[in-house]
Amino acid sequence: MTLYKNLFKQTLIYGLATVLPRMISFLLNPLYVDTLPKQEFADVSIVFAWLVFFNVMLSYGMETAFFRFYNTEDNKKNVISTATISIFWSTIGFLFLALLSRKILSNWSGINVEYITYTIWILALDALVIIPFSKFRAEKKPMKYAVIKIGSVLVNLSLNVFFLIFLPSIAKTNPTGFFNTIYFENFQVGYIFVSNLIASLLTFIVLSPNYFKIKWHFDTTLWKKMTTYGFPILIAGIAFAINEHFDKILLDWLNVSKSDIGAYAACYKIGMFMVLFRTAFTLGIEPFFFSHASSENAQQTYATITKYFVVFGSFICFFVIAFIDILKQQLVPQSSYWDAIKVVPLIVLANFFLGIYTNLSVWYKLIDKTKIGAYISIIGAIVTLVLNYILIPKISYYGSAIATIAAYGTMMIISYKLGQKKYPIPYDINKILTYLVVTITFSAISFYIPYVRESYPIKILLSAMFLYFIYYNEKTMLLQILNRKKLRS
Repeated sequence: MTLYKNLFKQTLIYGLATVLPRMISFLLNPLYVDTLPKQEFADVSIVFAWLVFFNVMLSYGMETAFFRFYNTEDNKKNVISTATISIFWSTIGFLFLALLSRKILSNWSGINVEYITYTIWILALDALVIIPFSKFRAEKKPMKYAVIKIGSVLVNLSLNVFFLIFLPSIAKTNPTGFFNTIYFENFQVGYIFVSNLIASLLTFIVLSPNYFKIKWHFDTTLWKKMTTYGFPILIAGIAFAINEHFDKILLDWLNVSKSDIGAYAACYKIGMFMVLFRTAFTLGIEPFFFSHASSENAQQTYATITKYFVVFGSFICFFVIAFIDILKQQLVPQSSYWDAIKVVPLIVLANFFLGIYTNLSVWYKLIDKTKIGAYISIIGAIVTLVLNYILIPKISYYGSAIATIAAYGTMMIISYKLGQKKYPIPYDINKILTYLVVTITFSAISFYIPYVRESYPIKILLSAMFLYFIYYNEKTMLLQILNRKKLRS
């Protein structure tokens, strides 16, 4: 029992540290929309997309390799020092080359060289804390991990609010004061990167003692094993980054206006509701998958969990799409951005497909065939790239949204088909498909029929009908859960 309590506690703490940064993005999105023109919002979104790619490349699978070899090698200090030295020198090399090339990068990308410089330093500082954070997890110190992670996020949020909201008014009311010396007009994008840079710097300072505690011994043989192990993780990470973020970069490359990219990137954030649900569900359930792998009814348990992900996810999917015109006023408060709101139903549904894929992916993790996950991600990335190149010149960012849903839908289907051959799980396909059909139908009615979209009483009625449909189909399980709670009380 103690084992499961500890497992739940650690999952909860790591989950909070993972989900909270995504939740903060909900608060930053309306702030950026309120303070930035669409063109500058596009610049921020494109740079952040590149950040994801370089974060993957600068870690080059070493984080996962660290966990693997920390748990298998007898000399754990050797693993820590080898991984730390590897990341340290590769990061220093990147920092040196990137700073030398920043003007070339600026001319090539069309992004201000100052923003490029900030981004390079953010990437370097974030890379230097990869192994210290991993060490906390390996040594089962979730509270330290969570406090520092959450602290960094809160610093970033606070600085964004200060620089973008309070600093301009403080500088104007007190033109001779200190704050006037750090206030620059039309520097909102710069302040966003400065906020991220300060948060990353403070995180590095807090974790920097780790660099003085290790023995600077580099085991070449171990390093070769770790990089070999981490290479497929690197490829999978790049493929994931393409599926998740490359659309903003491609839109820029294919000459879509920055104004349209900014609108698309802002409205895209509304789809994060499904991402939050998917992330929280996965963090809570994935340890359960592994702990029950040897149970007698493991496959049936996995099938039930996946079905209930679809049940709850389908309602969230419908609810977000049905009440999108309320959500947009909170998350994208400037009407000039609302041209791109038409992509949100596709993005929400795409993230729902990704969540189903994540649940279906348990089979290759349980049989230690994680390379298959990389192959599926690569197929998804190919679908993303091909459809973006075909569709963007014809229908602009709407093509990117179609490419996203096609990529995740393809990954979901491939994982299901392969899984049923390698590790059969008795999914209730009829019910899962029924919920998908009901979700898509109700969402389409709520969003694409003008009369229904403008009538909240009808959408509330549809929501009630959906909930009753769930109750009617799942009442046996729901009543069992309620009865258990009554017995415990």
